[in-house]
Amino acid sequence: MQKILVIQTAFIGDVVLVTGLLEDLHIQYPEALIDILVRKGNEALMNGHPFVNEVLIWNKKAYKYKHLYKVIQQIRDKKYNLVINVQRFAATGLITLFSGAQQTIGFDKNPFSDLFTKRIKHIFSKGDIVLHEVERNFQLIENPTHKIASKPKLYPSKEDKTAIDIYNNDPYICIAPASVWFTKQFPIAKWIAFLQVLPQNYQVYLLGAPSDTILCNEISKAFPNRSIMNLAGKLNFLESAALMEKAIMNYVNDSAPMHFASAVNAPVTVIYCSTIPAFGYGPLSSNSSIVEIQEHLSCRPCGIHGKKACPETHFKCALKINNEQLLASLPSV
Repeated sequence: MQKILVIQTAFIGDVVLVTGLLEDLHIQYPEALIDILVRKGNEALMNGHPFVNEVLIWNKKAYKYKHLYKVIQQIRDKKYNLVINVQRFAATGLITLFSGAQQTIGFDKNPFSDLFTKRIKHIFSKGDIVLHEVERNFQLIENPTHKIASKPKLYPSKEDKTAIDIYNNDPYICIAPASVWFTKQFPIAKWIAFLQVLPQNYQVYLLGAPSDTILCNEISKAFPNRSIMNLAGKLNFLESAALMEKAIMNYVNDSAPMHFASAVNAPVTVIYCSTIPAFGYGPLSSNSSIVEIQEHLSCRPCGIHGKKACPETHFKCALKINNEQLLASLPSV
């Protein structure tokens, strides 16, 4: 039986996006055993995934390179037929190179790609059309009989869905207000201003990691007489995705919760501050809206990733977004 390993040890949003590749691999190799290597902390995304045989974990925070050696040895012992590396960093190139796999595939931007058995040109766009990240990943396995990349997909279990049943009684929206990067995060004052004009008939759930609890508390405390519940750190990844799936609307930054929404086809409104959808990481839900500043700023985008502070200090790309833009995507109930 063919054994395949997919390598994606970047951040959580990147792992969600690579699930589209897992769908495509299952289509092309329905009998194969498909494993995935992720960084420690992201493995829970794969719980119950029907096409994943085993999740391998690289602990990148504690004794990073000592664990890297152990991961390489573990992979060699499994004797994979095919290793697919979607990343463009040297460490994952070493994993691929020393995997012992019969076939190794990766992008040409990986420093060790010259030594892979198959080296794929990393194409950011085709003419005027910017490829989505799932389409870029799909280039690694595209063949004449399968030409369209699958959307990312997560599989919340029955237990995950049961765990969020208590929140499903009223029409609700979810807000994931945080981002790792300052310039990707809609400011707290803007979230509060939006909630002040949001119709009162909506229950509001604030989502995020345990590290987002303080931010979410600040938002909820601004509304002592309104039904706003802080669920940051209280739901696991798949429970959060299940809750988003049933929401009337989900409001998120250009961050991982956007990809959660795409992976369960949840309605989503994405607020872009310093980054832009044209980078190819936008929402893929059938009901998705993009909100961004309506005027041109010569400083935007200031980079493909977020920054710790606005380089121009004014942060107009976030502060000049208005409530009407956010409300426009909200259905009436």
